[in-house]
Amino acid sequence: MSYGRRKTTCSNRISHLVQFTAAALCFLSNTCLGAEDESKTNNSKFQLDPVHYTDQVDWGSFYDPQSIFCGEFDCYKILALNYGTDPSTKEITRNYRALGRYWHPDKNKEKGAKERFVKIARAYEVLTNKETRDQYDFFRSRPDAYMEKYGASVIWQYAPKSDTAFVILALLALLSWLSIWIKKTRWRNLADRIIRAAVEGLSIKDGGSSESIEFRRQAMEKLAEQQQAADTDQSTTAKEKKKKLKGLDKKDLKKAQEEELKAIIVDLVEAVNDFGGGFAKPTWRDLFIVKLLQAPYVMLMSMLWWIQYFIRRGRGLDYTEEELEYFTHKAVGDAIWDTVTEEEKAEMKTRQLWIFDNLQQWKEEEEYRLLSPGEKKQYNRLKKKGNNAKVD
Repeated sequence: MSYGRRKTTCSNRISHLVQFTAAALCFLSNTCLGAEDESKTNNSKFQLDPVHYTDQVDWGSFYDPQSIFCGEFDCYKILALNYGTDPSTKEITRNYRALGRYWHPDKNKEKGAKERFVKIARAYEVLTNKETRDQYDFFRSRPDAYMEKYGASVIWQYAPKSDTAFVILALLALLSWLSIWIKKTRWRNLADRIIRAAVEGLSIKDGGSSESIEFRRQAMEKLAEQQQAADTDQSTTAKEKKKKLKGLDKKDLKKAQEEELKAIIVDLVEAVNDFGGGFAKPTWRDLFIVKLLQAPYVMLMSMLWWIQYFIRRGRGLDYTEEELEYFTHKAVGDAIWDTVTEEEKAEMKTRQLWIFDNLQQWKEEEEYRLLSPGEKKQYNRLKKKGNNAKVD
């Protein structure tokens, strides 16, 4: 999203237009200069330093962000005057006429002449009015007083340049892509671990899993079938492959077989869309925008479910199958619940595993079941001795 600063300048433009019109009429009619005939004759001969008739002249600076007086420029400097000399109205008028005559847009066609004439007219207006001149002189050394009366700075506001609807859609698209990426990364990481464990033939004790062991078994069977088919294949390609394998020593032959086994394991794992426990390949249902649209319905159904649950508990009724499944699933976690069989799920629901003691006992039994025969014997001996049975 991009932002820009926008300054409200309508009133200033109208003010400048009015100032320019008044200055032009005043200058052409000679009614606003307030000078005697003799003074007019003398002023017509007056000439300022040539630099004041160029765009290189220094107009000084003044803290006037609200453009109450001459804006960012010094009114005295605009009229080629010095504040320290306390110029008289006659001097102000004289310089104004000299500059106004030169920069009047009807006579001067240079670029920026009109803007300079407006500034010159405004400076004359400020300095020939006693009230505004007194204020101007007071504020030039007291910016804090100016800020207190007129404000610290020009009023700025952030205005969005981008369409709000487009920004919201872009944000939703980004979040949807992120949700898909996270889902895919979770599946990819688990798939890579299973592939590595299956290729290396790791047992559960060494970091393998029931899934990796099963994938390796399936891959070994498939590899054996391929080798058996290759033995009966009399094609030229098959013969060349056999010849190549015969030329390998035992180490290279084993490595080649491991590569074939790995390729089969990778194909088997990549074909699995859902490992359970939230480790699934992403689909359109995992898009953030889809979940956002479903959120109200999901929240409503969840609220109704809990209302019904507390009503049943208040009436002293038994747990429903849905309640037993919900609390058991929550107790053991997605990873375990999604991998066990329906028979195991039915047995788990009867044990009220959401109760801490029951869950701990069930975990010990599961750990015991995964032990090797030797480890089970060691476990039983330790348990008979009254020690905390734990097998390293």
